[in-house]
Amino acid sequence: MLTRRWAWMGPSTSGRAMAGPRVLLGLLAWCMLWLVPFAGGCGDGTSGDGAGGDDPTEGRGASDLFVASTTSLQDCGLFEVLLPAFERAHPEYTVKVVAVGSGEALRLGETGDVDVLLVHSPEAELDYMRRGLGLDRRPVMSSDFVIVGPPSDPAAIKGLTDAAAALARVAATRSLFFSRGDGSGTHAKEREIWQKAGLVPSGDWYQTTGQGMGETLTITAQKGGYTLTDRATYLAKRESLALAILVEGGPGLRNPYHVMTVKDAREPVGAALFLTWLTGEEAQRLIRDFGREQFGEPLFLPEADKAPDKAQ
Repeated sequence: MLTRRWAWMGPSTSGRAMAGPRVLLGLLAWCMLWLVPFAGGCGDGTSGDGAGGDDPTEGRGASDLFVASTTSLQDCGLFEVLLPAFERAHPEYTVKVVAVGSGEALRLGETGDVDVLLVHSPEAELDYMRRGLGLDRRPVMSSDFVIVGPPSDPAAIKGLTDAAAALARVAATRSLFFSRGDGSGTHAKEREIWQKAGLVPSGDWYQTTGQGMGETLTITAQKGGYTLTDRATYLAKRESLALAILVEGGPGLRNPYHVMTVKDAREPVGAALFLTWLTGEEAQRLIRDFGREQFGEPLFLPEADKAPDKAQ
């Protein structure tokens, strides 16, 4: 549950029932609990007896800015670099990330639960913008998708660059394949590749995790199967995985990320500032350098100067 949603917390219905005057007393006490904090917000703004001091936002200098983004960006550690830098540049905001698949992130934007989207599902993004749900959409960066699997490679796909041909071999040999199955950008790309292969995967060999990228990689490694992943998350976790990159470099494996501001954002000014900062010089430099020290190569290519991607 997102913290920005209010939940009605009524009195408990469990335990011993009250009767007669005790009902009235209980209701009166409950009303007082709700009215006192609101009373503290009236009048001249002085603290009085301290009522309302339990408000977690009282005295806070920054506004919460909610960003829905992919599990991949959280799993690889990029947010640990970007968010502190943004908050230093704009200390009036505190960024709260909701890490989900791109499909769920777009739904959160549609319901107004978040202010900004940072996702990697171009076709779904364009549909979101066509429906008038977003105000602005700009390219931020890209990585690429790879197919990973056990070093023994029972489907013999190592060295292929045609992802559709590789998945066709996986299906033909009924080798274990793990799909995220969560409507994420990675899941959308997987479905696209199966479609290009002319196949609808089914059977015991094709399994769905319903998890984020990091968890799906862990399950795939434990079971000795194959999966499609973004390169960044794989590199961030590879030391703990008995998986190797087997298919990479194909023209259809590019993985672009875009930032979008939500039309019904509760923090529209902060959302616009985040988009501008993320596509600006400081953030693009941080993205360009991310991963060089730890992995010997950057995990993302900054692309704020490119035209937004269209559906493939």
